[in-house]
Order: sequence, then structure tokens, then C-alpha cells
Amino acid sequence: MQIGFIGLGIMGAPMAGHLQSGGHTLHVVKHRSPISSRLLNNGAIQHDSQAILAEQSEIVFTMVPSTQDVEGVLFGDSGVASGLNDGKVVVDMSSISPSDTRVFAKRINQYGCEYLDAPVSGGEVGAKAGSLTIMVGGSRRAFDAVKPVFALMGDNVTRVGANGAGQTAKVANQIIVGLTIEAVAEALLFASKAGVDPVRVRDALMSGFAGSKILDIHGERMITRAFEPGARIELHRKDLDLALNAARILGLSLPNTSTTQELFNSCAASGWSGLDHAALIKALEKLADHTVAPGCAD
Repeated sequence: MQIGFIGLGIMGAPMAGHLQSGGHTLHVVKHRSPISSRLLNNGAIQHDSQAILAEQSEIVFTMVPSTQDVEGVLFGDSGVASGLNDGKVVVDMSSISPSDTRVFAKRINQYGCEYLDAPVSGGEVGAKAGSLTIMVGGSRRAFDAVKPVFALMGDNVTRVGANGAGQTAKVANQIIVGLTIEAVAEALLFASKAGVDPVRVRDALMSGFAGSKILDIHGERMITRAFEPGARIELHRKDLDLALNAARILGLSLPNTSTTQELFNSCAASGWSGLDHAALIKALEKLADHTVAPGCAD
């Protein structure tokens, strides 16, 4: 298939690479973001605008940071919508507002095209491995048409419901991930402050009921101070803002989500927005005047 991909960042570039490896022709936009030499060497076709990219593509994927970015890419000057005609599919894999997603879908439908919201979970590791979890909102027909393409990027692809449902699932995912990161950070900080080696505590907990991918991957990040971003604090803050804004509209209280967001806000105030979201532990360490580190007296 002819596939357009807009947003070739930490996540988007390896995802687009999997589409190429699956035999599809990749269309990208010149100068919008650095384009990996691997994609170009494998035959990616560069275009001067999103509109031209959309004209040449059967499916257009977007993977950009925010709701505003998606709106600009789709409906801005020379945006994707300008190049659409009947039968094309637009797939937004960004993590954005569910309510705005439903509006975008209706606007794309007016061009005779399908729209899928398909945010992902799994981070840079999952993007590179092609093992992402993909949560999809949209019509069954569009989902069935695109599912073989999704399978090149993820190994858990689920249609959750109509447009907006995929984004709602992603917000729920980010609530769980954020709160679990906070819980792991508190636990490791507690152990370290008590004089017990957090490395051994993590090892002891991994095979028990507290075991999780976050304790495994992010717990290690916290102990080894490996905060180079896979998923940045600034993006998780954005996702929890989506959760809290939606909760206000629903008349719903999310007290622990609010607390976790305040810790992310503290990280941002300290200049750590660009660090991996596991660096949330730094806000707790600042409150405790104690840094988690390996080692203890036997």
C-alpha cells in the first residue's frame, strides 16, 4: 500500500520503519522533522506538504505530540484534509483529547474518508520492537481494513469502540502507568531511606504480587538514574491533563491522578520535563532530601 506517515520522532520513526519492512511504500513530508537516513535509504518518498502526501497515500498516519499538533497537521494550510478524497483512511496514533478526536473524525468523514484514533502504549522499546499495544476507536470496517498494517507495529491491537474510544483507553492507560510509576518510586525511596538496598528490594518484589513492567523497567531506571527519555515527563503531564479535564466534565474525582500530576508539575518546575517519566522519583527525593541508590549494610 501507499502509506503516509507524519511525525517521525522517537516513536514514529521506528513505527514507520516497520511499515516499510512490511513491503509498503512510505510517504513523508520534507523538513517537518528529521527523517532517518534508514527510511530514506529504504525508499521513503518525500513531499513538500501534508496535502501532497495525502494525495499520494491510501492511509495517512499521524504521530505528533498534542491535540493542537494533530489539528494543525490535518486541517492547517496545505494540511492532510486538503489532499483527501473518497476512500482514504486517516489514522491518528498520537495521544490527544477524546472529545476533540470525535470532532476531527466528523470533519474527516465529510471528505468521504474514514478516521481511526489509535494511540499506543509500549514506549520507544515497543516501537522499535514492533510490540506496541494499539487501542483503536472507529468503525469496524475501517479497523478491519487497517488491522494488517497495525499488526506490523503492535502485537496487541484492539478495537475499543467508536471514534474517541481509543483515546479514552489511552488516557486510562496513562492513569495506570503514572500512578504505578509513583507507587514504585515511593516504595524504592522508602526502602532506600530505611537503609535497605533498593536493588535487592526490587528483585524480591518482581516475582510477587507487586511485580509489574513498571517495577521491572522503570524501577531499574530509578535505581541506575537512567532518565534518558523513552516517554518524556512533559508528554505524560499532557496525558494526565487530558484525564483531569475529562474528569471535571464527567463530574468525576480522580484524587490520586491529581497527586501524581502535581509531582510531574514539580518535576517540570525543576527543569526535568525532558526526562523520562520514571524521573518522577526525583520530585519525591527532593521532598525526602534523599536520593535512591544501590547498596546497604548487610
